Amino acid sequence: MATKDLSDKLKAKYETLDQDLETHLEGLLHSRPINYWDYIQTDTLLSLQKPRTDFPDEMVFIMYHQISELLFKMVLSEISQVAEAKALTAEFFTDKIMRVSRYFDVLTSSFSIMKDGMDLEQYNAFRTTLTPASGFQSAQYRKIEFASTELINLIDKRFRDTIDRNTSYEHAFEHLYWQAAGKDFVTGKKSYTLTIFEQKYKSEFINFTRFYKNNNLWSKFKQLPKAAQENKALVKAMRHYDYTVNIKWVMAHYNTANHYLNIGGKTAEATGGSEWVKYMHPKYQKRIFFPELWTKTEKETWGTNVK
Repeated sequence: MATKDLSDKLKAKYETLDQDLETHLEGLLHSRPINYWDYIQTDTLLSLQKPRTDFPDEMVFIMYHQISELLFKMVLSEISQVAEAKALTAEFFTDKIMRVSRYFDVLTSSFSIMKDGMDLEQYNAFRTTLTPASGFQSAQYRKIEFASTELINLIDKRFRDTIDRNTSYEHAFEHLYWQAAGKDFVTGKKSYTLTIFEQKYKSEFINFTRFYKNNNLWSKFKQLPKAAQENKALVKAMRHYDYTVNIKWVMAHYNTANHYLNIGGKTAEATGGSEWVKYMHPKYQKRIFFPELWTKTEKETWGTNVK
C-alpha cells in the first residue's frame, strides 16, 4: 500500500474516533516493539500454577485443567459469533461449529495426558487435598451447555416431563442434570460443593441463559431458512459436535475418572462427593443438544454402545 494511501486511511480512522492522528503517531515513535513473551503474557501464564502438595504430578493435573479452560474460552468465543450474527448463513454456521468440534476433539484426545500421564499413587494422595472442589464447578463448561441448546435439553432426565419452556429460570435451574452431582432431590439438601458454586455463579448463569434462550446454537439453527436447515454439511457438523461433546468427550472424562477412582472393583467418591458414575455416563442422562437431528433409535441408545 502506498504511503499516502496508508496515511489517508489512518487519518480517516482517527477522525472517526475524534482523535488526532499525529498524537498517536508520536506515541508509536516512543513505544517499544512488541515481543512474543509480552504479547502472550508468558511470565504471568507460567506463574498461575499453585500446587497444594509436593507431588510432581499435581502440576500435570493443574496445567491440564487450565489448558481445558482456555479451550472452553475458545469454544465460547466461536459460539458467541453465531449467537450474535445478524445475517446467519449455513456456511458461516458450519465453519463455527466445526471449529468448536475441533477444540473438543483436542479436549477428548488430551485426556490421555490425565489417564496415562499421572502416577496413580500420587494422584490418589494429592486428590484428597482438593476436597471439596469438583470438575463440575467449571463455569465455562456450564455456559457452553447453555449456549449450545435449549434449557429443556439440560434438565435432569427424571424431571423433563414436568418442565416446559414456560417454566421459570429459577425452577428449571434447580432441575438441571448436573444438580444431581450435589443435590438430594428427595430432601432438597445440597452439598457444600454445589452450594458455593451456586453462590458464585447462579445469578451470572441465569442472566447468561436469558440471552441464550433464543440465541443458543439449536435455536439459531431452527431460525434458519428451511434450505439452510437441510444443508448436509451443516447437519453433519451439528451431529458431529453433539456426539463429540455429549458422548466422546464425556466418555473420555468418564474413563479417566474410572481409571483412578475405580480400583479393585471399589468405586471411590469424587472430591465433590457426587455419584460420578451416574452423573457422568451419557447413557443415564442422555444429554443431547440437537435432539431432532437424531433418529428415535439413536436417542434411545444414546451412550449405550461406547466404552
